[in-house]
Amino acid sequence: MGCDGGTIPKRHELVKGPKKVEKVDKNAELVARWFYCTLSQERLIKPIVACELGRLYNKDAVIEFLLDKSPDKPHADSAAHIKGIKSIIELNLSDNPAWTGRKGNTKGDTYDDQCAQFICPVVGLEMNGKHRFCVLRKCGCVFSERALKEIKTDVCHKCGAGFQETDLILLNGDKEEVEELRKKMEERRLKAKSEKKGKKTKAVESVSRSDQGEESPGSSQKEKEDANIPRDKIHFVSSAKTQADSHSSSSDAATKSSTSSCSKRPASSSERKSEAYKSIFTSHSSAKRSKDQSSNWITHTAYYF
Repeated sequence: MGCDGGTIPKRHELVKGPKKVEKVDKNAELVARWFYCTLSQERLIKPIVACELGRLYNKDAVIEFLLDKSPDKPHADSAAHIKGIKSIIELNLSDNPAWTGRKGNTKGDTYDDQCAQFICPVVGLEMNGKHRFCVLRKCGCVFSERALKEIKTDVCHKCGAGFQETDLILLNGDKEEVEELRKKMEERRLKAKSEKKGKKTKAVESVSRSDQGEESPGSSQKEKEDANIPRDKIHFVSSAKTQADSHSSSSDAATKSSTSSCSKRPASSSERKSEAYKSIFTSHSSAKRSKDQSSNWITHTAYYF
C-alpha cells in the first residue's frame, strides 16, 4: 500500500529503528523546581517551606499530606521523609521589586523571561534556578551561595541569628548533593533520639535519688556527726547505748507481764455471783418452762425450752 504516484520512500519511513531517548528541557525542569510545589504541583505561594533535602513546598500542601498519608496520592514519595511540622523549615524570603505578578503577560504575545518573585537580599540575584541558593535551618532566611562565599560570617545577614556550616541546606541540589543532605538528616535524627533517651534516664535516676532521700532524710547528718566523734568516745557511746537498750527491753517486758496479769480474771468470779443476778438470764432454772406450760404451736418469736 502506498508508494504510488511516483513517491520514493526513504529508509527511516520503512524501517523502524530504536526509539530516541527524550531529553528533558533544562529550562522547563528549572521552572518546575523553583516555581511549583514538589508535592501538589501547584504554583508556589507564601507561606513556602523547605524540607531537609532542599525541596520546596507550599505549607498547605504539606499539612494536608501529614493529615492524610495515603500512598495513593500523587507525588507522595517526594514527601515520604517528612514526619511532622518539625521536619520542615518555613522560608523567610525577600521579595523582588521587579516582579509584576501573573498579570504581566496576560495575552501571551510577549516574551516571558520567568522573572522570579524572590531575590537574594545581599547580592540581589533572582531566585529562578540559574543561581544556587541556601537556607539557614535555624532561622529560615534564604541567601544565594555567592553571598555566603563573598561575605563569610557566622551571623545571618537578615535577622542576625548565629549559624554554622552544618545549618546550611542547599535548595534544589543535584542527586549527589541530595544524598549528602539525606545522610546528614539521618545522623541528626539519630542524635536527637539518643539525647531524648539520655534525658529520660537522667530523669528516672533523679526521681529514684529523691525517693531515697525522702525515706532517710537524717542519714547524711548522722554519718557526718559520727565521723566527727573520736574513736574512744564512740566505744563509750556504743556501750552506753547497749546498756540503755537492755534496760528498756527489761522494762517493756515487766509492763507487758503486768498488763497481761491485770487483763486475766479469776476463775472463781462466776461462783461468787448471787442467785438474784443469775435469775435475770434465760439459762436459769426459774426461767425454764415445763411441758404442760409450753404451747403446741410455734410463733415467730416463741420462747420454748
